[in-house]
Parts: sequence; structure tokens; C-alpha cells
Amino acid sequence: MKRFLCGLALLPCAAAMAAFFPIDVTPQLNGVDVSYETTSLTFNSGVMALTNRGSNAAACKAVFNIGPDTPRVRKVTLAPGKSATLTGNFKSQIIRMRIELTCNPA
Repeated sequence: MKRFLCGLALLPCAAAMAAFFPIDVTPQLNGVDVSYETTSLTFNSGVMALTNRGSNAAACKAVFNIGPDTPRVRKVTLAPGKSATLTGNFKSQIIRMRIELTCNPA
């Protein structure tokens, strides 16, 4: 009985750890000064935060890919000094996410 209760107590910790997965980013910034950060939100969604640190606008496209599901494409145009948050939501649980980030001067 004690082992059962101990196992139940550890279950939320295991579920919380399952929400984190590696995210690989392949950036092609093409001369624009854009910074990015990534994080996993839940077991089936990832988030990318973009910030334009340059003096010109930037047109960015992020392709979120986990393999078996259809890739999710997100596009945004960032004015100088502005930020945007892009998310990729999928139906299945994510083991590893790959994001192809392409930014060009707008």
C-alpha cells in the first residue's frame, strides 16, 4: 500500500517531465538581426519567440516539424524592435521537434 501511494505521489512529477522534449532549430537569417528562443509548452506543442533587434523589418517563416504529422508553417513580419510568438500544435505526442526558421529583409 505504501508503494502504491508513493507511486501516485510521483505520477504528477513524471507527467510534468514528459512535457519537455528537445527542439532543434535550423536558422537562415539572411542578414537580418533576429533572435529566437524555443520552449515546449505541453506534450504536443512547441513555442518559438522571435525578436527583431535590427533597424529594418524582417519577414520570417517558421516550419514546425515532428516527423509523422504534417508540418505547421507560421509566418510573421516583425517591425524593428518588435517581438512575436509562434506556436506549433500537433495531435500526437512530440518526442523531438525540428524548426526551420527563415528570415529575410521585408
